[in-house]
Amino acid sequence: MTVAVYCQHVLGVGHFFRSLEICRALAPRPVVLITGGPPVAADLPGHVREVRLPPLVMDERFSELRPAEPGADLEAVRRERRRLLAELFAAVAPEAFVVELYPFGRKAFAFELEPLLAGYGRRAGGRGLAVCSVRDVLVEKRSVAAHEERVVAALNRGFDGVLVHADPRVIRLEETFGRVRDIAPPVVYTGFVTPRPPPDARERVRAALGLGAADRLVVASAGGGSVGGSLLEAVLAACGRLPRPPRILLRVFTGPFLPEEDFRRLARAAALLEAQVERFRRDFLSWLAAADLSVSLGGYNTTMNLLAAGVPALIWPFPQNREQRLRGERLQALGALRVLADEDLDPARLAAAMASMLAKPPAPPAARVDLEGARATAAWIEERLRGRPGRRGS
Repeated sequence: MTVAVYCQHVLGVGHFFRSLEICRALAPRPVVLITGGPPVAADLPGHVREVRLPPLVMDERFSELRPAEPGADLEAVRRERRRLLAELFAAVAPEAFVVELYPFGRKAFAFELEPLLAGYGRRAGGRGLAVCSVRDVLVEKRSVAAHEERVVAALNRGFDGVLVHADPRVIRLEETFGRVRDIAPPVVYTGFVTPRPPPDARERVRAALGLGAADRLVVASAGGGSVGGSLLEAVLAACGRLPRPPRILLRVFTGPFLPEEDFRRLARAAALLEAQVERFRRDFLSWLAAADLSVSLGGYNTTMNLLAAGVPALIWPFPQNREQRLRGERLQALGALRVLADEDLDPARLAAAMASMLAKPPAPPAARVDLEGARATAAWIEERLRGRPGRRGS
């Protein structure tokens, strides 16, 4: 029987790739991955079929949705999305329905999710398994009490489980959501979700680049590229100040959504160094494994990629909300990475931080972080579908 996974990436690509990793772990079950943001270049495994709804994205103020297609009518797009979802569920009749983030976030998608969840609960042949899939840290809301009341009501009305993709030894859901005890369905910690690099990734990438044992590879990245351009500019400016020898090779990955004008400006700056700027690579995790230092934003996927690759890392948390800083500070306390302050983007300060990390890489983290979230998510869903009780969060 099929599992449907609903994921709407309206700003970056992190939500998409986290959901895709869960889809991979659900093999060999057929999976329908329902997306509705800009297209993302990704290799789908054979058991996963992507269904793309007419795309919606966040506006420039990150305040509301708008159609990705210029000139399209928002209400018309909403009606079409509802129609397509209803037809899909009628045709596929998924045994399990995994909803990424909602109702903790993505409130703007209630117009299509609430009727879909209501119908899913009344489907012929018995209720399907509805699962909320949520990351470790929730962003702060203006009206906390009203938000948490709405979330608890939606979870208790329409869901059978809440899977928190975090290691509770690092961070717990109640630290950013105050009414966890009022949630009726089980709240389960799965561990963090991330792919792992191939075992030979470091040797293969470094050999392809012609890097010797003494040479240093620095990877700078900005997630999906919707934000983070200032960090990449700072890295390029700092790289020119790093002491040589050793030879230092810099690769900058901007993300697919960085505006073209910004991309060209970075490419011009890179041309003055032994550096190259690219938008995206499917083997990005292999490049992290090959690197001697990563400098990046602190989004969920990037941060977990850093831990999976075991690369020394500097992260600059995106300052719009608490999410990236809180995660980064917890991992910094374990010795897993170092968090940069805004003033550290000064080229001289950043160069000093990079040089220090390259000269003396930090010791391994004091505690092992659970990165088996995709496998644990799939196992919990399978267990519930087979009729056995799921384990509750610790």
